[in-house]
Amino acid sequence: MAKTQYHIYVVELSKKVFTQNTKFRAANPQFNGVLECLYVGMTSKTPKERFLQHKTGYINKKGHKLSSNIVEKYGSYLRPSLYNHIGPIATRAEALKMEEALALQLRRQRYAVWFN
Repeated sequence: MAKTQYHIYVVELSKKVFTQNTKFRAANPQFNGVLECLYVGMTSKTPKERFLQHKTGYINKKGHKLSSNIVEKYGSYLRPSLYNHIGPIATRAEALKMEEALALQLRRQRYAVWFN
């Protein structure tokens, strides 16, 4: 059986998320409205498969919703130029660290960013 690999991905969000979602706005005091609003995530699927799960409100076999409400409501499209430089990651723990590191790096560049 093939070993699971994890991928980091970035979704561009509608700027409406900044005006309509108070938690998103509070998490991004550095945002000046010039750059985009983004969601950074990690997945064992392909980024394209995971984005489609978000947009359709994916619910797993156990009845748990596995999509981000922010991406479901505000997600526009994937931004591969912001994550293609990150190759597959071997463990979930490493992928979670990389997700946070990329999100914080993008915030320092003055994007508005949401991650889990």
